[in-house]
Amino acid sequence: MADLLEAFRLVAQTDVIIAILAASVYGLVVGSLPGLSATMATALLVPITFYLSPIAAIATIIAASAMAIFSGDIPGCLLRIPGTPASAAYTDEAYAMTRKGQAELALGAGLWFSAIGGIVGTLSLVLMAPALAEMALSFSTFEYFWLAFLGLMCATLVARSSPIKAIAAMFIGLLVSCIGMENPAGTPRFTFGITDLLGGIEPIPALVGVFAVSEVMRAMLTAEPPPLPKRRFGSILAGQWKLTKKYQWPMWRGNIVGIIIGVLPGAGADMAAWVSYAMSKRFSKEPEKFGTGHPEGLVEAGASNNASLASGWVPSLLFGIPGDTITAIAIGVLYMKGLNPGPTLFTERASSMYALYLIFIIANIIMIPLGILMIRAASHVLKAPRSSVMPVIVLLCAVGAFATGNNLFSVLLVALFGCLGFVMERNGYPVAAMVLGIVMGSMVETNFITSLIKSDSSVLPFFERPVSAVLAFMTGAALLWPLALLFRKRQPQPA
Repeated sequence: MADLLEAFRLVAQTDVIIAILAASVYGLVVGSLPGLSATMATALLVPITFYLSPIAAIATIIAASAMAIFSGDIPGCLLRIPGTPASAAYTDEAYAMTRKGQAELALGAGLWFSAIGGIVGTLSLVLMAPALAEMALSFSTFEYFWLAFLGLMCATLVARSSPIKAIAAMFIGLLVSCIGMENPAGTPRFTFGITDLLGGIEPIPALVGVFAVSEVMRAMLTAEPPPLPKRRFGSILAGQWKLTKKYQWPMWRGNIVGIIIGVLPGAGADMAAWVSYAMSKRFSKEPEKFGTGHPEGLVEAGASNNASLASGWVPSLLFGIPGDTITAIAIGVLYMKGLNPGPTLFTERASSMYALYLIFIIANIIMIPLGILMIRAASHVLKAPRSSVMPVIVLLCAVGAFATGNNLFSVLLVALFGCLGFVMERNGYPVAAMVLGIVMGSMVETNFITSLIKSDSSVLPFFERPVSAVLAFMTGAALLWPLALLFRKRQPQPA
């Protein structure tokens, strides 16, 4: 009890409260700009943490990352441009709801269920940290390979078009992920003598290009759609309690999946959102409605990505193993402030750990009022004519791409991927599947090669370990799913 009271005193300090509010507003703004990810928002805060107290420094990381993950949904919903990679999984769904006149319902669902997921993830961090960390440590490269491979197979489940085309698009993404020398052998591949390609293709320029630039190109070639009904946005949270009661099982499933994926080092909110959206469609009673503006996928994926954000701190705090890129930055800040991660942190600095839990809960609670204000400010985009919005989008894409690598080559990549995304969508190939291949490709290859080295080129360990065998079975089922659909379509129908 003394440690808990001390934690309340630490959080109630003026500098900590100011840090939480300022970082929250900053995270909302950065996350809503296409191309500027939650990781980038967190990384840009590191120099500022030099001048803050330890608790205030960690508070800025927690608040900014939580807000940025949510606010990435805003441009995805209003303009079909995901603000962060985590929101790319359900961008098409949210945008379809906007075209149906349900923008506030889609944005409210993203806000409400992100806050719930963040709080549930925090409770998991408090209650199950030792058990979850122990489970994560039992995962080897064999399990990580199947987990990443299973994530790739989600491309066949989230696709609205032919599953075969989804797999083809995913292979294009895998080919792009092979570019560069960041592979187990350290050998340059597909660089064609271009120095800028040695570092590979970052997911952010590809994501911004295929979603944003291709959307601008489509806008140039098509007539302006009929304007949405001119009305003031209603209550952002209206109908959310109804959605909570109707989709309570998908919500809890998203929370659980997010917690499990978040605690696995290297996975993060991106994978949690993709897997949860795919599971939502696979187990839904109305899978045919997905992609047409159906909120069920938003409920599950929105809860999952923020739940994974909190649970990703479990291996970081207990063992100093980063759960994702954000916690990798946070570990550096912890060491810099004398809060060295490890089991002793929970005994020697218990009050600081309780303060961290409180900050997580506060950040997810204030996300709701601040998120409503941000949504209302961003909703004015719908009233602007397309001719004035599209040039601003191109400018933001160029700025966001340049910020990822501080060179003009990233801007060129955005343009190239924009053309590629435009051609793919015109021919029915889902660009989301390609982005998934780019994001997951290096993880699949690295864990596969590392596992073969460990097993002396034997594939038996991929199937002998219990958890690995279960994941292999699930991956096989997801792989055979499109083949079963194709076989069913070719069967002669009875008269």
